[in-house]
Amino acid sequence: MKRLSLSLAFILTAGAAFAFQCPADMGKIDAALEAGTSLSDAELAEVKALRDEGERLHGSGDHQASVDALAKAKDMLGLE
Repeated sequence: MKRLSLSLAFILTAGAAFAFQCPADMGKIDAALEAGTSLSDAELAEVKALRDEGERLHGSGDHQASVDALAKAKDMLGLE
């Protein structure tokens, strides 16, 4: 029973961490886009689409999918 409680606590904590990570990632992407990039128009459109998708997923509560989409956008921009 104790293991189950610890596992549940970990899952809830991890979910909350993802919820807070999304806005931070969106801010990093926005700052990089504002600073300018050397991406092609097609790549820039894809980054913007991934960023918007991440925001939509975050708003709907699907934080893992949001983090994944935002990570792809950050990777394309060369962000960590």
